[in-house]
Amino acid sequence: MFRTARTRATAALLAAVTAVAPVVASPAEAATTDYCGNQCHDILPPGENGNATLAEILANKLFGTKPAHASDQLGPYAALPNDYRSITDATIDEYFNSSAFGVPPDQLQSTIRPRSDVSIVRDKATGVPHVYGTTRSGTEFGAGYAAAQDRLWLMDLFRHVGRGQLTSFAGGAEGNRELEQTFWAAAPYTEQDLQSQVDRIAASGAAGSQALADITAYLDGLNTYIRQAKAGRYFPGEYVLTGHVDAITNAGTIQPFVATDLIAIAGVVGALFGTGGGGEVQSALVKQAAQAKYGPALGEQVWQSFREQNDPEATLTLHDGQSFPYAASPANPEGVALPDPASVRPQQEVYDPTGSAASAAPASADVAVPPALAPAKGMFDKGVLPGLSGKHGMSNALVVSGRYTDDGHPIAVFGPQTGYFAPQLLMLQELQGPGISARGVSFAGTNFYVQLGRGQDYAWSATSASQDVTDTFALQLCAPDGSAPGPDSTYYLDNGQCVPMEPLEVRNSWQPTVADTTAAGSYRLVVYRTRYGLVQYRATIGGLPVAYAAQRSTYRHEADSIVGFQRFNDPAQMRTAAQFQAAAAQINYTFNWFYVNATETAYYNSGWNPVRPSTVDPNLPVVGEPRYEWRNWDPATNTSDRTGDAEHPQSVNQDYYVSWNNKQARDYTSAAFGEASVHRADLLDTRLSALVASGTPVSRADVVRAMEDAAVTDLRGEEVLPTLLKVIDSAPVTDPAQAAAVAELRTWLSHGAKRVETAPGSKTYADADAIKVMDAWWPLLVQAEFRPGMGEELFTALAGALQINESPSNGQNGPVGGGGSANEAAPHRGSAFQHGWWSYVDKDLRAVLGEPVAGGLAQPYCGGGALAACRTALLTSLAQAAAEPATSVYPTDGTCAAGQQWCADSIVQRPMGGITHDPISWQNRPTYQQVVQFAGGR
Repeated sequence: MFRTARTRATAALLAAVTAVAPVVASPAEAATTDYCGNQCHDILPPGENGNATLAEILANKLFGTKPAHASDQLGPYAALPNDYRSITDATIDEYFNSSAFGVPPDQLQSTIRPRSDVSIVRDKATGVPHVYGTTRSGTEFGAGYAAAQDRLWLMDLFRHVGRGQLTSFAGGAEGNRELEQTFWAAAPYTEQDLQSQVDRIAASGAAGSQALADITAYLDGLNTYIRQAKAGRYFPGEYVLTGHVDAITNAGTIQPFVATDLIAIAGVVGALFGTGGGGEVQSALVKQAAQAKYGPALGEQVWQSFREQNDPEATLTLHDGQSFPYAASPANPEGVALPDPASVRPQQEVYDPTGSAASAAPASADVAVPPALAPAKGMFDKGVLPGLSGKHGMSNALVVSGRYTDDGHPIAVFGPQTGYFAPQLLMLQELQGPGISARGVSFAGTNFYVQLGRGQDYAWSATSASQDVTDTFALQLCAPDGSAPGPDSTYYLDNGQCVPMEPLEVRNSWQPTVADTTAAGSYRLVVYRTRYGLVQYRATIGGLPVAYAAQRSTYRHEADSIVGFQRFNDPAQMRTAAQFQAAAAQINYTFNWFYVNATETAYYNSGWNPVRPSTVDPNLPVVGEPRYEWRNWDPATNTSDRTGDAEHPQSVNQDYYVSWNNKQARDYTSAAFGEASVHRADLLDTRLSALVASGTPVSRADVVRAMEDAAVTDLRGEEVLPTLLKVIDSAPVTDPAQAAAVAELRTWLSHGAKRVETAPGSKTYADADAIKVMDAWWPLLVQAEFRPGMGEELFTALAGALQINESPSNGQNGPVGGGGSANEAAPHRGSAFQHGWWSYVDKDLRAVLGEPVAGGLAQPYCGGGALAACRTALLTSLAQAAAEPATSVYPTDGTCAAGQQWCADSIVQRPMGGITHDPISWQNRPTYQQVVQFAGGR
């Protein structure tokens, strides 16, 4: 049955495209000069094909089969943790795909011409679309057509997420509700808001006009495929499973895409990966608790020491002494708006819930399921986009100057960490046409340009920078009739006038479907917009009710970055490092950009950094008054003065660069707590700096090994465990249980503190007992070290600003009353060790040992600063951790049974639709990754 259905679908697809133009026998348009010399590779698991027909989904559920190219990149990606030590330049292609331009004749899988001026060629190995246009419009038409072929369902999900309407589209599952609430709170837009961004593109000069023309052609290609696929019945099967199209009659619609849909998708991407700041209320609570504990003067010092905003021991991407001052606290800040103690509460977003929306967890309900569809029942019960709404450690980069490499040309191993999904949020493509020549990845739905990838003789990538582009303002509430305002008043004082907040509202309702059996429900989502941004919290200051509103510089401007991405794809504008930096400066997202060609390496930090009054502290909320606003800020357009391009961290031809979402440069203040003496970027920096300093020419395989060795290393084990053992070793360990645990940890450390299998496929860790002890110990040792001295209020406040732990399994949520977070409750996502109290533990213990500590904490904590008492606290908590059973360290989570250590860590390609994949071994690595070294250039 399934084979017949799939054959009919394939025949319909071929009929549709050949009706436009005949199939081309060979990709003649592929004759683009490529300077890589077989030294460019990339990978994006699980596979390029992200669409599946209903028959393919059912076959996957019944028999485990998968559509072609749905999972062919997963195996090579998963193999690297076990094999990286033996990798050579000659074997890189066993773990990465060639990213050379074009498709060799013997690798040609298919060629179609959906329009007379474009060909879409796919290769046998990966099925990646190579789009060749004889006109620019044809190239963009092909990009849209190929995107719909590979990611139509995903794009439809995201345009609904961007409008806060996921549940109405895909069902009321708990994960769907969580996501639409998260993104509606971060980036709510009216349709006019979305259209205004489209209009601004059109009005932004020749490049903007070209971008709008590109979008128009892209939409034409996307919608052409939708029409053909609907008529031919080879559209994604999820449309049937969620009730949008009838499986028997084909009745129903797949709505065509319009330009504002792409803006809605861009808004989701910007809210996830391209912003920073906004934690001023949490920072204020830490300061307030510190001052309550220690008094105003010492409390200020304690807060500043935990804030670590310019820590002298932090690993920097720019390590040659460059200074780029930005967003530091002034000596005597003005306008600080600290809340009254215990008065802060989140702004309500969900209103009038009914049915399943009124319950904490989705209610179950049975629906009549046709026997043929029974295997699909419940596939979306937890939501189509689980695990996307928490914090994400994004990406990493390792770049080596040609001065130190084996052939004199720079090497880069870099890529974004965007999570693991099936299909991925990103899609691979090659685009070739007038003014466009690039291969790489883009977020599906915005892939009219390659966003991260390579050109003819250059490559570029990014990591999330997250510098502070979001500020929080306290707005005094009022009542329009002059009476005393209530705590939930929707009016506030603006220049002495009582004005209304603007409610941004969507209404969602859902019914049970075959794919989502969540009972019927509905609710309204409401976010209140003010002159100073979106209301996030309610509180009181001096007993008067206030609203805290967050103002992001890129809000209502996500599409403004389009010109920068356009330049990345134009070889004429990317010949040199200087041109690359000029293009990156056009992007308003907060990213660290990296570039290599055959002779140069470069770095640039992008983002719209607002210019604040010199007396305002960006680390704390301020009063919503004109004198504290961004300089020359226009609330009607949300524009203001921004720091100049030269003020952003940047560099050309540094000996090497590393980035893993760490601090960019000296004096460039991060928006986050925790960028100090221990950071996961240390794992890259120690390895790459040793390669550069060794005197031995560095190869591509050397850099891949450095990256992957860091990817399988436990940061706590490599960077903090030696100091913990120093404290413990200050006296003999006499308790047998404690001694045994110490011995296991010491052996694990001698093996490199790795989390790797005993053998490929064993699903058992080497040093498994020591890893279990460390996982159990970390939250306990943090509590034993800090909680007694801090007191409950400060400990809880600091844990709210910076979670204490982020282990691979994310099963250890920290002590009750502080330290847990939604981020820690999101297992199987790969990325780990970005957020945690690593530096606090390190600095405090070194101080207890009497070692020099630059930028140390303002107060001692472990054992009150006494070595013997500190040692006792550590050993007591270690004994408690060693006694904890694996079933509680690694609780069941829906994928794994309790106690399954390897499984708890494992990476799951979270289903965004009907196709699922087996878990793979944990590795802390970018989702998409390039390995590049250009042999020459133009």
